[in-house]
Amino acid sequence: MKHFLSSESLDVCLLFSGAELCSVKNKNGVEFIWQADKDVWPRHAPVLFPIVGKLKDNFFIFKDQRYELGQHGFARDRHFQLISSGKDHATFELVSDEKSKTIFPFDFIFQIKYNLIGNTLTTEYKLLNFSENKLLFSVGAHPGFKCPLSNSEQFDDYYLEFESSHYQVTALNNGLRKSTKADLELKGKRLQLSKTLFDRDALVFENNQINSISLKSDKSSHNITMECKNWPYFGIWAKKGSEEFICLEPWYGIADRENSTQDLEQKDGIISLDAKKEFACSFSVSFL
Repeated sequence: MKHFLSSESLDVCLLFSGAELCSVKNKNGVEFIWQADKDVWPRHAPVLFPIVGKLKDNFFIFKDQRYELGQHGFARDRHFQLISSGKDHATFELVSDEKSKTIFPFDFIFQIKYNLIGNTLTTEYKLLNFSENKLLFSVGAHPGFKCPLSNSEQFDDYYLEFESSHYQVTALNNGLRKSTKADLELKGKRLQLSKTLFDRDALVFENNQINSISLKSDKSSHNITMECKNWPYFGIWAKKGSEEFICLEPWYGIADRENSTQDLEQKDGIISLDAKKEFACSFSVSFL
């Protein structure tokens, strides 16, 4: 099932499966979202919940119990309910159940709200803890953007424009974080895209480094700008060797370290939400 939003600038399509954004087109028919080619990467813009990234050995421990949980969690593969909507907004909801508790032993209400104003789409994540116990979780976004945006361009015509010239990225080993960090090599505030840029996996930024980032090309008037102020982590990824899309990913959470204890209460980036409380965060993307 699909749900549609529209403004004077954009037409947006959302899936009930995963409450996933699957299309953003301008009024000239230019598609900005990756169209989930199964032979390349079969997703559009999955939500990451209740974890972000990979767990060491794909499990965590909570209260001396072991729980198996795959990379990025399970919400992206669950059916959400549409609980409110209008021409320019929609809110989807996922509620914990007996199935979810077998792999994630917490009660939660997870809402995803989309709001479209002009050429900007804002996504808000809200977690409500209706239990008497703490809720431990992470949440993040994984939108894939078409790159190049037109048939007359190439992937390496595009670059990422940052706010500053100095950033550090965390090295990965099979999806787990290493202790080493390295300076990101930028020309001014630009990172040129290339087929080999992600040969060593994603670029991972810790410690609130990314508040705004743009995907641009000197050969095109089209560009994408993401605003994600105060998100503690950020990832940039494309499938190794691919020249068709790129993902810009704000995160409240992060993959395990190589030496993780696998205790969920000690996990880096985990959010601890008290009983009867709620957590909310949002980011926006402008499409030109």
